[in-house]
Amino acid sequence: IGGNVAAVATSSPGVAAVAALPPGKGEARGHCGVGPSSRREPREVGSPFSSPSSKTTHSGDVIGGAVVVEDQPDVSAVLSAYNQQGDPTLYEEYYSGLKHFIECSLDCHRAELSQLFYPLFVHMYLELVYNQHESEAKSFFERFHGDQECYYQDDLRVLSSLTKKEHMKGNETMLDFRTSKFVLRISRDSYQLLKRHLQEKQNNQIWNIVQEHLYIDIFDGMPRSKQQIDAMVGSLAGEAKREANKAKVFFGLLKEPEFDVPLDDEDEEGENEEGKPKKKKPKKDNVGSKSKKQDPNAPPQNRIPLPELKDSDKLDKVMNMKEAARRVRLGPECLPSICFYTFLNAYQGLTAVDITDDSSMIVGGFADSTVRVWSVTPKKLRSVKTAADLSLIDKESDDVLERIMDEKTASELKILYGHSGPVYGTSFSPDRNYLLSCSEDGTVRLWSLQTFTCLVGYKGHNYPVWDTQFSPYGYYFVSGGHDRVARLWATDHYQPLRIFAGHLADVTCTRFHPNSNYIATGSADRTIRLWDVLNGNCVRIFTGHKGPIHSLAFSPNGRFLATGATDGRVLLWDIGHGLMVGELKGHTDTIYALRFSRDGEILASGSMDNTVRLWDAVKAFEDLETDDFTTATGHINLPENSQDLLLGTYMTKSTPVVHLHFTRRNLLLAAGAYSSQ
Repeated sequence: IGGNVAAVATSSPGVAAVAALPPGKGEARGHCGVGPSSRREPREVGSPFSSPSSKTTHSGDVIGGAVVVEDQPDVSAVLSAYNQQGDPTLYEEYYSGLKHFIECSLDCHRAELSQLFYPLFVHMYLELVYNQHESEAKSFFERFHGDQECYYQDDLRVLSSLTKKEHMKGNETMLDFRTSKFVLRISRDSYQLLKRHLQEKQNNQIWNIVQEHLYIDIFDGMPRSKQQIDAMVGSLAGEAKREANKAKVFFGLLKEPEFDVPLDDEDEEGENEEGKPKKKKPKKDNVGSKSKKQDPNAPPQNRIPLPELKDSDKLDKVMNMKEAARRVRLGPECLPSICFYTFLNAYQGLTAVDITDDSSMIVGGFADSTVRVWSVTPKKLRSVKTAADLSLIDKESDDVLERIMDEKTASELKILYGHSGPVYGTSFSPDRNYLLSCSEDGTVRLWSLQTFTCLVGYKGHNYPVWDTQFSPYGYYFVSGGHDRVARLWATDHYQPLRIFAGHLADVTCTRFHPNSNYIATGSADRTIRLWDVLNGNCVRIFTGHKGPIHSLAFSPNGRFLATGATDGRVLLWDIGHGLMVGELKGHTDTIYALRFSRDGEILASGSMDNTVRLWDAVKAFEDLETDDFTTATGHINLPENSQDLLLGTYMTKSTPVVHLHFTRRNLLLAAGAYSSQ
């Protein structure tokens, strides 16, 4: 992980040149409810899914005699909004005047109006820098930067290094601040109060900034309290507009195909290891036939094309149901056992882990660019025989699948070489035939677990790819990277099928919804977005984390999402209503792993603080206030009940937790590399 963290830190927004902005972000942002800014700027519009390379014109390319500046948000147009400046010497007065007014206003308005401090501070500072009043800018920064909320420290560090007009030209963080309006959610009463104050004072400079650069989402009703606001703010562009979370989301599960499950007797377990069901008269098993009714919140079965089930998949489902019949029912009284896989002497630097659904294999991605696959059952990993040997096999024999494997290749570890940079994400396909890995080298690779060779290298990201994951139905997979874009791929297509653009910084983690119709992405811009696979639209924007997001987990019923970040908090979201419904405090460092138990009773979280924590998920989601009023105004009341929900904390000696996985019988597997510092 050490390698991972360092790399994430170095690639924070504002380090790379502007070229890292995904082309097409300007117009794709229109879909995402972060509407194009009202400024009159030349805007080239294209399909949000057109390939990135087709549109980017690098700064200064001369086309037909006209100089085209990098990317849609035309930098000069964006920055020229700063031309209408006031008297530079009065900026401190303007700001402290407003500050005084807000601090003396009634308590009920003060919390809401305090949200203005940060965006105004940044814009006024940038305006001074842009108009080359460097000494005024410096004293303005020094006088007021200490008043800003602690979670803006990282952004302020970037800001403090921008002291000249030239610095602003090539800086992504700046462009984001410029092009995406900062969103504040304020009650009508507080807004009227502010407007009256600024107009009486004729404080046009601040009023201009409010109108030009902020988007004030006004709601009717009571102003929100300090803790209600604190829960929701902290992202790079303020809160999400309420419209952003209004679209209908089909969060229900798809209907499972029905087939008979032969019941096994205990004593036949021995010879049944290969997972071939015995020839018995099939008898309907209650486990197999549980999901007859269509979930009312589920998407139509054919909303997106999903691969057909093969015979081997059906066999696996049968095995899965048999295992499920023996699953332990977890709860506060019955916590899972935890089995920890520690990577010892991983001097190569462990950067990613995944475990197959049936818990038979574990894969590690390493900073030395290798991918290593282990078998964690007594069954060794074997490759398929060579073509010459395969031609000799009798295709009709019953054990043909056994005969095609080459015993000479059996070993418990296979090393896959191919990447040319640290491997930051790994994912097994549900049928265990394939493995994905993504790397700092900008590629995602698909490996065969039959031959242990690389089948395809998918090139689309030009920068490090931080995460990748297979769809729960196989065939599709998602990747996200430093270019701020997530891409949806299909294994048999060389180009991405969808490009999800809208995040303002690196996409650090990606997860499929259990019904495969949606994808969640977490980003260094401190927001989580939910994307519709069908049309590429952004259907949810969740704000509230105070640091980059590093882990995501959907609840098994598809209704809730848990997210973890560098701020050490786990936040819980109701997807249907688009609301934050809980906050779990306890970890003291970045949360890298989150996983719900198989029936969703327990949420496990794993962190850099060397602990695994178990939380009572049933209780956390029990009696939620999700009435229309809460949804409309964002007056969320988070219960302060982390301590009641925490069921256990388990320390490792000195091993940060990188991955968690519940087996089909609800044993919790955890993994990480021992660090000897």
